[in-house]
Amino acid sequence: MNTILPDYNNCTVNLACSILKEFGAKCPNHATLPAADALLQKKTYKNIVILLLDAMGQCVLDRNLDADGFFNHHLVTTYSAIFPSTTAAATTSIDSALCPSEHGWLGWDCYFSELNRTVTVLLNRDSATGEVITDCHVGHTYCPYKSVHERIREAGTPAYISMPYADPYPNTFDLVCGRIEQLCTLGERKYIYAYWDEPDTTMHKTGCYSEASKNVIRGLEQRVRTMCEKLAGTDTLLFVTADHGHMDSTNVALSDYPDIMECLLRPTFIEARAVGFLVKPGCKAQFEAAFLSHFSDSFQLMTKEDAITSNLFGPAAEGSRLETMLGDYLAVATDALSLYPTPERARRHIGTHAGLTEDEMRIPLVAVEL
Repeated sequence: MNTILPDYNNCTVNLACSILKEFGAKCPNHATLPAADALLQKKTYKNIVILLLDAMGQCVLDRNLDADGFFNHHLVTTYSAIFPSTTAAATTSIDSALCPSEHGWLGWDCYFSELNRTVTVLLNRDSATGEVITDCHVGHTYCPYKSVHERIREAGTPAYISMPYADPYPNTFDLVCGRIEQLCTLGERKYIYAYWDEPDTTMHKTGCYSEASKNVIRGLEQRVRTMCEKLAGTDTLLFVTADHGHMDSTNVALSDYPDIMECLLRPTFIEARAVGFLVKPGCKAQFEAAFLSHFSDSFQLMTKEDAITSNLFGPAAEGSRLETMLGDYLAVATDALSLYPTPERARRHIGTHAGLTEDEMRIPLVAVEL
């Protein structure tokens, strides 16, 4: 399978920086996205909207939608996801204009050395027990950041959110789009960030190219087209993009490999295709030999130091938490194999993401001027 490294000069971080620059808001030290800049420089739009459809990568779009359909007709460019190509890391990057090396939300399950605990950060649950952590929100406490919409508001422009996890909590895609439509009728200039968890949810369950997934993706395209018809004449620039792509996976359980398991201090973390390992003292050589004997064709095994200096997570940042959050080793998927900690977890998903394959790393930028 083709692999693609993240391009931190042509990714969603840069799209977020283009938005911040457009509104005169304070921006992290990253480049803007040329494809977005070209549209934003045409005129001063009253409404600028980013609609993020979870996991609608370029390959997913290409293989499920008509070449002359609405999304493909308005496709501006294909650009890069960040790494890991997964929701917790990628949505945080577009929400913060920061690389994972800066914001620290590395994946679904993040290891916090000061707590000696692995936490499912988006749910604020202990990854081992599923227990909700009630004394604080671990991600926001230990990896805080200022969001793009907060920065825009501080610069004096209204900014809004339309997603199921923010007030007023629209819990269907129709309601998410309806809120965008309503906000765009307000008189002031504004930024709107919207998110929906499809087609990711369906592709996890049924695969990227199942009939169910195709129906969901075509339904999203049709609803966005309807929204655009309603927004005609509202002086709106709508960007439709994805946080990452998606691919159909062959899943294995690490618990089936006792020669690897006996080397580990704790269960693996981050993601099944970007796997973090903490290894017992004195066992590094044994671990490397065991892991490579089983998975050298499917994963690139890197030491923590190599993972950081490679800039996989973005350029090294002062105060970066990578030193404490990566453990001792990182295994990065380069083909269709995914490495889950248990058989139960391995059976849970058909489609998945977080690796470096083209299907996971290439995302579309669709733009509609209304």
